[in-house]
Amino acid sequence: MRKLVVNEFLSLDGVAQAPGGAEEDPTGGFDHGGWHMRYMEDEAAREWVLRGILDAGGYLLGRRTFEIFAGYWPNAPEEEQVIAEPLNTKPKHVASTTLSEPLGWQGSTLLEGDVGEAVAALKREGERELHVIGSTQLVQTLIEHGLVDELRLMVDPVLLGGGKRIFRDDGVLRDLELVDSAVTSTGAILASYAPAA
Repeated sequence: MRKLVVNEFLSLDGVAQAPGGAEEDPTGGFDHGGWHMRYMEDEAAREWVLRGILDAGGYLLGRRTFEIFAGYWPNAPEEEQVIAEPLNTKPKHVASTTLSEPLGWQGSTLLEGDVGEAVAALKREGERELHVIGSTQLVQTLIEHGLVDELRLMVDPVLLGGGKRIFRDDGVLRDLELVDSAVTSTGAILASYAPAA
């Protein structure tokens, strides 16, 4: 069974909304879009992100992240092709109740039926890791169903005061084990966690 890995950029207060740009996701009045990008100036952070993209055998995306990626990566500039190429060519599985096929981005398919059951089936189908990027609502669902095998988090030293999070306030205790960690020159923490045995 293949591993499902969640890759997220988080603020110190747990916000994952719109790390990449001002227009990425202003829903709910969020006006700190692009908060994460200054922390990507560190070489270790860039290598960590690239390794996550390259290690994936495929990607699992929520609707909003899919639409943002599909609007950008197929036409990414030459200097970003090291990231664009795997994103454009590897399989992408999309969780959405509003989209319909064909999805229009090469290698993209819509998950059918119950998300938990569909993702559990995907995990049984392959060997190479399945990676989730962004997709806050989807990540909440995956955590709730116990489908996440590893959380790879880049935690930036910034407080955003509100916004979308990947962890629900559901009162459930979930123990994790630290698998790997490092600190970047910008003060961000690169940490990988797995569910405790």
